[in-house]
Amino acid sequence: MSALKEIEKAYTQHAKDVYRYLLSLTHDEDLAEELTQETFFRAMRTIHRYDGACKLSVWLCQIAKHLWYQQLDKYSRRNEVELTDEIPNKESPEQTTLLHMEKTELYQAIHRLPEPMRELMYLRLTGEFSFSEIGSLLGKSENWARTTFYRAKQKIIKEMEGST
Repeated sequence: MSALKEIEKAYTQHAKDVYRYLLSLTHDEDLAEELTQETFFRAMRTIHRYDGACKLSVWLCQIAKHLWYQQLDKYSRRNEVELTDEIPNKESPEQTTLLHMEKTELYQAIHRLPEPMRELMYLRLTGEFSFSEIGSLLGKSENWARTTFYRAKQKIIKEMEGST
């Protein structure tokens, strides 16, 4: 099979998973779509390096993650603030502040988790991946994903209860 056919087949089979994975990392649909396209472009250029040691979807997600890290690096060097046309929320400033503090505390707790737990939490909560899909993406079983998610959730609850 030619390299182009392989990439077309990979795109058909894995584009949605790569997009959802990137969406879980970026929280931005347009950026996730752009990085998905770039992932497959890079995969097409480097398909000769794919040795089959891992699933193709895992290899593609590794490329996607690398691109996301490059994007973060590029953004942190620019350090721009985007202006938006969003209408302010109707919630009171106190409610908005409390909600923001709770979200911040939750994401900080997730960020303090060890690596496989942290990535699993991001995939499950923001990417809305199933446990089966998460297990596959991380090269583990569905049962591992369920158990690890439960343990991570318990760690976060315990940590957040201890900080209040």
